[in-house]
Amino acid sequence: MSPTLVAVLHAVADGVAYGFDVIDRTGLPSGTVYPALSRLERDGYLRSSWEAEADAFAAGRPARRYYRTTAPGLRALRDAVTAYQALLPNRPLRTRGPA
Repeated sequence: MSPTLVAVLHAVADGVAYGFDVIDRTGLPSGTVYPALSRLERDGYLRSSWEAEADAFAAGRPARRYYRTTAPGLRALRDAVTAYQALLPNRPLRTRGPA
């Protein structure tokens, strides 16, 4: 799974529920986030539902599409994070102390 997909999936798993907030959390552009959300939903890692039109109208904005992770999505996120962590060097942290 690409770093972009991991970042988007992580944001949703962390409670970020709709596109603009995913953009804010990840710092990725909308042209990256929305295709990633679509791909993650297509692959079964996310599910989405539209906000009720009446609620959106009352708030004075368009309806939002809310995303949530699925069990396979949480497993995929865990596996991806583990795989990326395995790429990090496994050596002790060097600190500068008294010489």
